[in-house]
This record gives sequence, structure tokens and C-alpha cells, in this order.
Amino acid sequence: MPDLLECGRIVNTHGVRGEVKAEPWCDSPEVFEQLSRLYIGGRPYELENARPHKSFVLCKLKGIDCPEQAMVLKNQTVFLDRAEVPLADGAYFIADIIGFEAYDRRTETAIGTLREIRPAPSADLYCIQGEEAEILIPAVPAFVHKVDLKNKRIEFNTIQGMLPHEN
Repeated sequence: MPDLLECGRIVNTHGVRGEVKAEPWCDSPEVFEQLSRLYIGGRPYELENARPHKSFVLCKLKGIDCPEQAMVLKNQTVFLDRAEVPLADGAYFIADIIGFEAYDRRTETAIGTLREIRPAPSADLYCIQGEEAEILIPAVPAFVHKVDLKNKRIEFNTIQGMLPHEN
């Protein structure tokens, strides 16, 4: 069984040939173009074609040939096989860093555990569950010093007032 990762959600059908319109949860909708199959509802579907369309991806799945067949897939989560997505050196999947220890270099202390990454207009936000409260740190190089996959730790460079006890 392949190692699957969530990569989007089918939001609607498109056209008369059974295409589905997917909301991509990847860094780029172009990720879909390099995949050979998608997994929906626990079932693999051969991906005949995928193309970006505005902020979505239009996908033609083998065996889905009319809007009625495509409609059955609406609102379902789409998965990909992580082996089909090559990562550049230093890159990682978000799913791989959830649960990592968050360490602040300024205070030289562990400040909590990474619980989620929230999309935001200017930069994603790392949501860290601290002892006192949730800590939000923008996912930008000024604040994210190092992601240590081996030791399951992210090192941050916080600024005064960013941590709950400093307010």
C-alpha cells in the first residue's frame, strides 16, 4: 500500500466529460500534473490529465466519464502517493513536521509542540501549543531558523512579545 498524503478536496464537477474540480492543498497546483494516480475514498484512480484552472485543478480520472459519475466524488478528500512527489533538498511535507518540538533560540527554551500550520494571506502560521497558550509564528525565514527532521525539532528566532508570558 502506498504512503498517502492529503493533497486536496473535490469541490465540484467540470464539463460534460466527467472531470472533477479539485481544491489543491499543495504548495502549487502543478503538483497534480506530475502524478499518475489519485486516491479517493480509499480507491486508486488513474489520473489521465490534470491542469491548473484559476486557484483549482481540473482532473480527468480514468473510468469517470460523465458528470454523474464525477458528482459521486464531490466533497471527498484527495490523496497522493508521497513517492510520486520528489522533494528538493531541505524540503519536507507539512504532515511530517506536525508534532515536532518548537524551540526558541532567543530564550533557549522549548516553547511547545507544533500542532498545525494555518494558511494566511502573507505567510502561513505555525501554531504551537505552549504550556500557557497557543503561540503563532509566521512561517518566514526571519522567524524559522531550522527544521531538524532527524531530531523532530523546529528552531525559531522569536522577538520580544511573541511568547505568551511576555505580554
